Amino acid sequence: MTTASGAEQRNHDLSRRAVTGVLMAAVVFASVATVPTFTVVVLIVTLGSLWELARMSERNGQTLIFPVAALAVGCYIVLAALNLQHKYEKALLAGTLLASVAVSLLGSRQGFLARSAYTLFGVIYIGWLSSYFLALRNLPQVGTAYTIAAIVLIALTDIFAMLVGVAIGRTPLSPISPRKTWEGAIGGFVASAAAGASLALLPQLGIPWWQGLFVGGVTSVAAQVGDLIESALKRDAKVKDAGTLLGGHGGIFDRFDSYILGGIAFYGAMFVTGHITSVR
Repeated sequence: MTTASGAEQRNHDLSRRAVTGVLMAAVVFASVATVPTFTVVVLIVTLGSLWELARMSERNGQTLIFPVAALAVGCYIVLAALNLQHKYEKALLAGTLLASVAVSLLGSRQGFLARSAYTLFGVIYIGWLSSYFLALRNLPQVGTAYTIAAIVLIALTDIFAMLVGVAIGRTPLSPISPRKTWEGAIGGFVASAAAGASLALLPQLGIPWWQGLFVGGVTSVAAQVGDLIESALKRDAKVKDAGTLLGGHGGIFDRFDSYILGGIAFYGAMFVTGHITSVR
């Protein structure tokens, strides 16, 4: 491939990523308008991510038990949307454990523990953690504003980590993902913290700027850790992307990996600062 054709291909890929990114952002932001529409979007993201995780675990020889995991993830999301997760959470976790063990017994004797462990990991990591976005959206009066703020902070972390990393990144962040750099990570952190301080000044959030700075920073760190966790899963499965559904963005899990930890981190930071009064 010549340099010119290589540059054209990169430009084409960037254009495709931009179009896909704008369309996804429009859908997600529009869905926040109501709890039911946001629930549908979160279900699509979590179940899609779970399916891609199942395919990656299969490459390691022992796939998670997708029907059990999908049912449990769906229950976490729907219960959170109905404000009932706290009531049935322990029973759901126990049921998931028993179901994963029971169904694992129906497979080959080898890999029994791995199948059960993969299933529980997928349910807790993707389902339980992501359900905190519904807990955010269900907050009285401030749910819409808090949810949008969380999405914006995580998105800015992703965008500026990539932009700064490409522009000046020199120091590898982790062997897990050699293309990520400390410069990019710091760029994403600064962008999210600054945005948090700025968003805090809006009456819809109504929090002191320094608390917004804290919330933005915590959310950014968690989002980047989530990105690294997914990178570790891909490296373990020896794949470049979790999937191909979103074209230049890879799979659903690739695109939304930062949101899994970012959402619960935002919730936790707002709880620590006293603006959310209950732990779900």
